[in-house]
Amino acid sequence: MSTSPQASNNKLHRILLTGAAGGLGKVLRERLRPFAEILRLSDIAAIAPSEGPHEEVVPCDLSDKAAVHALVEGCDAIVHLGGVSVERPFEEILEANIKGVFNVYEAARRHGVKRVVFASSNHVIGFHKQSDRLDASAQRRPDGYYGLSKSFGEDVAQFYFDRYGIETVSIRIGSSFPEPLNRRMMSTWLSYRDLTSLIEKSIFTPDVKHTIVYGMSANRDVWWDNSAASHLGFVPQDTSEVFRDKVEAQPPVAPTDPNAIYQGGAFTAQGPFGDK
Repeated sequence: MSTSPQASNNKLHRILLTGAAGGLGKVLRERLRPFAEILRLSDIAAIAPSEGPHEEVVPCDLSDKAAVHALVEGCDAIVHLGGVSVERPFEEILEANIKGVFNVYEAARRHGVKRVVFASSNHVIGFHKQSDRLDASAQRRPDGYYGLSKSFGEDVAQFYFDRYGIETVSIRIGSSFPEPLNRRMMSTWLSYRDLTSLIEKSIFTPDVKHTIVYGMSANRDVWWDNSAASHLGFVPQDTSEVFRDKVEAQPPVAPTDPNAIYQGGAFTAQGPFGDK
């Protein structure tokens, strides 16, 4: 049976990374290697073959309960990025993001995994105005089906801690790209270096219970307050300020544009899907 991670030894035997074929999954494949003797990589999409005994590639459809249970067996911690990462029709979100997160936690319970890092999203609170400053206790205001699925995932994480003692850090990821792409991302940007540091803290900090933390770098104009997650000891090293001149050279955004009003930006205006 797997044991809870210890802060004094920042290396586990096996960490599972779901969503390993996605944009952030590819980034973290390299960056999580120091934290585990074996990194188990999984996705429904094709993944590049393992590069040696320190990696395992295990394809898996997260909506397949039996497959997920086999995937989780033997793991000490799970970094759960898997699922649809953009706004899509509910039926697509349901399979990967809602059934998928339930299957991951059920498998964690059955196999004794006591730590999950859940890739939540700023879209859980996307309908808050950009003038609002939010902490972890702020009312959830999902901006679409994707945001709803991440809000559900946070509830699953809380339930599995309260009922079964499985600890989770839910990272409400802002915008993790090589650099911010627009004015909104000047506030939400999370560098790859800071993302890696936050995941490391989320895996190895003891006694996190269910912690919600906003994933952002040390940007100038922030909307989020991480004081409730201070026990993680996460101190971002990067800032979007170095990109300000480049971003502000872009054409201005109309004041009626969702990217200028809501924290979730364009996600607040996507859909509904399937209407004729």
